[in-house]
Amino acid sequence: MKHSIIITLSIAAIALIAVGCNSRAKKTQQKAQEEAAIEQARQDSITQAQKVQKEKEAMATLQNLPDEPIFDIVTDLGTIKVRLYSKTAKHRENFAKLALSGYYDGLLFHRVINGFMIQGGDPFTRDTSAAAVAKYGQGGPGYTIPAEFVPEYKHKKGALAAARRGDAANPKKESSGSQFYIVQDPQACAQLDGDYTVFGETVEGLDVIDRIAQVATDKKDRPLHDVVIKQIKLDEKSTSKVEEKSSGENPKNN
Repeated sequence: MKHSIIITLSIAAIALIAVGCNSRAKKTQQKAQEEAAIEQARQDSITQAQKVQKEKEAMATLQNLPDEPIFDIVTDLGTIKVRLYSKTAKHRENFAKLALSGYYDGLLFHRVINGFMIQGGDPFTRDTSAAAVAKYGQGGPGYTIPAEFVPEYKHKKGALAAARRGDAANPKKESSGSQFYIVQDPQACAQLDGDYTVFGETVEGLDVIDRIAQVATDKKDRPLHDVVIKQIKLDEKSTSKVEEKSSGENPKNN
């Protein structure tokens, strides 16, 4: 009898210890989760603050841009320098704003057709792990830009133009808010004149366009190895002009 009582008490004690250990483990886990949530919130707050600050700086720079600024599209296959046209002001300002705020950093040239063009600027491509789910070519900042067709701006080699949805869903031919393409073959792209807004041209890096166009792709025209847009930044020459304007200096007198 005593033996059975001792066994029962021992089992009960072990059970209590187990419950206590389990309770402590749960509290430790809960505390770790709470601390992780606090740290994530802190990081998100810092990221948001940095984003807001970068957007403020971008807007300040926009006010002092040259009429036709040059931007460097820095990729892992080289740099393409593009000049934005003054006569397509809405596209010029939008591209500059997105570039200066870091919107394009880390995106891909997700559609590449050798003998035609190379296309990028889709925010869906930032998370390549979601490639199987995300429909590359459908992402954007949530708005479109009215078409700005200028007859003199043609789809010549290196022309920078805005991608858009097809005519059936987009009869006004409004441009994507962020996606763009660069012409590799002007003859193949000539059919697009007057239907897609051309808002800039390549001033250096035509060889880089060819290099990107020649990468291996799958049946959906997506490069088998990511072609990353590391950054789109204001070119040094344009940056110096911005600094001159913001400081009130007259470059003609220098």
